[in-house]
Amino acid sequence: MNNEEYKCNDNLKEEMLMQIRELKFAVVELAEYLDTKPDDRRALYLHNEYARKLRDLEDKYQKMFGPLTIYCPCNKWRWLEEPWPWEGGNY
Repeated sequence: MNNEEYKCNDNLKEEMLMQIRELKFAVVELAEYLDTKPDDRRALYLHNEYARKLRDLEDKYQKMFGPLTIYCPCNKWRWLEEPWPWEGGNY
């Protein structure tokens, strides 16, 4: 893999992580809203839609870049391959 491919891969990785963060935020906020308005069908629909998108995106990310958490089954233990947060890595 050349430098351009690594850079493209890093950009895709960062973009996917940002989308995962955004979807997680939306799912949590909608869940909190639904705690007070459980009969809001639109909010429930959005919560389910965002939760599905989040699950699909996390699965895709983990297949491409490795586990997001220690709860993800994996074929190879990859935690030590990434830089730690103080080394410029993401968490």
